Amino acid sequence: MKKTLAYFLYTMLVACIVCACSDHLDIVQDYGYSVEILPLPKKMGQGKTVDLEFSIVREGYYSGTQYKFRYFQSAGTGSLSYKGQTVPMNRFQDIDSDNFVLTYECQCAEQQELDFVFENNFGKKIEYSITFSAEQVQQTQE
Repeated sequence: MKKTLAYFLYTMLVACIVCACSDHLDIVQDYGYSVEILPLPKKMGQGKTVDLEFSIVREGYYSGTQYKFRYFQSAGTGSLSYKGQTVPMNRFQDIDSDNFVLTYECQCAEQQELDFVFENNFGKKIEYSITFSAEQVQQTQE
């Protein structure tokens, strides 16, 4: 009886070890992320500039993750620059760090709308829009 019980326990132990060992290893590289921006003015006038201070907030950190962005101006006219270089519309631009600043210069007196697409090297995309109302200048005649 002791011998049978010992074989039974040994068999159960071996079965537990075999079931516990798996060659499937979960390595996570593709973490989610979000994009945040510091508060911006609500109105923007022609010839004025504003710094757009973005932060990429990662849910986890994988050192091999790279980010890029592109933008399209769906309303108004203006120019966007990154590190002193004008950013062409609708072309991806690499982002060097999780905190970065884009400078936008308004070139008209109308409402401005900028649509951004952020993407990491794993294909996860986030869309972000910024809208500035036109600064209305009241003119009076005497």
